[in-house]
Amino acid sequence: MFQILKNGGILMIPIIACGLLVVFIVAERLHYFFTVKKREETFSEDIDQALRNGNYAVAENICNNAGTPCASVVKDAINCRGLKEEDLKEYVQTKMDLAVPRFEHLLSALGTISNVATLLGLLGTVTGNIKAFGVLGNGGTMGDPALLASSIGEALVTTVAGLVVAIPAIIFHSYFNSLVNHSIKRMELTVTRVVFRLTGKEL
Repeated sequence: MFQILKNGGILMIPIIACGLLVVFIVAERLHYFFTVKKREETFSEDIDQALRNGNYAVAENICNNAGTPCASVVKDAINCRGLKEEDLKEYVQTKMDLAVPRFEHLLSALGTISNVATLLGLLGTVTGNIKAFGVLGNGGTMGDPALLASSIGEALVTTVAGLVVAIPAIIFHSYFNSLVNHSIKRMELTVTRVVFRLTGKEL
């Protein structure tokens, strides 16, 4: 394995670094979304029951215990329940817009890394082929077979390594984007229900 990585040349260093970053981001985001989902399993029902009974202090405690972006927006809505309905809706919408980046954290970096890893693999392919043609040019028709094999190996290894990093990154980037969209829709539904409760309406 070490020999294969060595054959890839110096470009294997940034490709490996990209791979480590992908592993970190994927692990962090999986843990985050799993934690948020677990904390919000009964949040919507609990907060609705508390508001139905007019227990605002209990509702705030439920939000504090959940500690999710949705819970943060709901808590802000409860604290500003004295506002006019239009003002409350505008305030809540602003808070939801500010909460969205918490779901999207590190996803732009993941998308960038997938592109960079692909380009690094392509760069390794180009530099490897340049070296191979250089060997052929300096040694007649065949050149030095060992140097030629080394140059071709560099081109192939970096290409494979770049794709090995980029493909999972692209897959997880799409997966996390779907989780973000689902989380935003779930938050909008919960917050809308809360606003209706606070304004004395039924959803």
